[in-house]
Formats: sequence, structure tokens, C-alpha cells
Amino acid sequence: MKRLPENSFLKAIRNGEKQIGLWISLSNNFVADVVASAGYDWVLVDMEHSPNEIASVLGQLQAFDSHQCTAIVRPSWNDPVKVKPLLDIGAKGLLFPMVQSAEEADLAVRSTCYPPRGIRGVSSIHRGSNFGRIKSYNEQVENETAVLVQIETRHAIEKIDEMLETDGIDGIFFGPSDIAADIGLLGKTGSSELWDLIMPAAQKAMDKGIPVGTLTLDPNKAIDLFNSGFTFIACGMDVSLLARSADHLLETVKKGLV
Repeated sequence: MKRLPENSFLKAIRNGEKQIGLWISLSNNFVADVVASAGYDWVLVDMEHSPNEIASVLGQLQAFDSHQCTAIVRPSWNDPVKVKPLLDIGAKGLLFPMVQSAEEADLAVRSTCYPPRGIRGVSSIHRGSNFGRIKSYNEQVENETAVLVQIETRHAIEKIDEMLETDGIDGIFFGPSDIAADIGLLGKTGSSELWDLIMPAAQKAMDKGIPVGTLTLDPNKAIDLFNSGFTFIACGMDVSLLARSADHLLETVKKGLV
């Protein structure tokens, strides 16, 4: 009997194993194919700040599924209607943006679960269940789907204790760009004031055994955060890598001209 494949990313963060990731925003399955074999433990396929739609996400999931790299998808909002098709096409985890309270965290969890525990709509034949071939899919999927909630404001940080009591959350993800903007530090993601706000909340999650993650474009910051107890960190973005490499190449050639 076919069984749902084990979610290696989820197993790793539950065991406290560090997971190095990459943010994916270019919305193209060929780009995903290029990145998939690089060796990252996980990637975040973004639908909030990219032109991704269900069809483009599907193509990228197909690319990543052929490699040892777990694709997590960020829907554009914490909305059960947006979550349902992502699970049906086989997303192995979801990062829910702008979660502000325990109630919103609970909605995220329930969106990924079938009744009676949750509110996920039921389809018997879809890609997630290998088109009905995985007979145990309904029983397995909740334990193999990563539910990550994103903290993006001071208010959410202040509500962290309540959110950490929400059953079914697999990880807390801090969004430094939005938190910085919320506290009047727009664009200053390296600010000590910002991280002085984030770190105590992150420590609360760690103390409860809940994995903590974030995104940073600074590899040294990623190393510091990993060594401080963060479990899953996206250490760069495909868009940024392309833009910076293109800029650097042009600048290098121009400087060598006589």
C-alpha cells in the first residue's frame, strides 16, 4: 500500500536539527529546477510578495519533489479558501503570514485539518494523495504537514505567549522586515533594537520546544541566529541572488574597461 512520504523538513525541526533554506519568488518551475539540486534543506515558495498563482506553484512543487528539498508555501493570506488548493496540489507545509493572535493561529491549524478537528474541504482525488492512490492519506496528512505561523508586528510579539499554547503549530517564523517597519525602523533589519525585541519572544518559543525560524539575506546573521537556537532559516532569496550577481558582473566588467 502506498503511504504518504515522510516530511523530512518537519521531522528535522521536530528533532531540533538545523535546516538551511532559500526564499523562492521568481515564480517559475525552471528556476525551481535550477535551485532544487543545490542542496538546501527547504525552500519557501512565496505567494504573498510574488506573481505566483496555483498553477505556477504546482510546477515548482513538481520540480522540488524530485530532489531532497522540502517546499513550504506561503499563501497570500491566512485564509482557508487559499489554503485548500495548496494542500490539494501537495504542499508539504504552509507559512501563514501576519498571524496576530492565538485565534488566528488556531485558524491556520484548522485550515490544514479535516473535520472534526479542522475545516479543510475534502477531495478524494488530488495530487497530494497521489490522485487517490495513497489510501491512508486522510489519516497521515496532518502529521506530515508543517504549520508555521509568521509573526510580523509588535502586537503579535506581545501575544506570543497565547500563540505558543495553540495546539498544532509546528514552528514560529519571525518576519524582520515587517516587524522593523511596524516599530518605525523600515528597511533596518539589522537594527539591534529590532533583534532586542525579537529574541526574547523567540526564546519563549524555544523554551517550549517550538522551532523558530526567520529570513535574512546576511549569511553571518544566519549563522549567529542558528547558533542562538533558531532551527530553520532562509538564508537568501532567488530574486536577490540574481539581482546582485547581475549587478556585480556588470560592475566588474565596467571597472576593467580602459
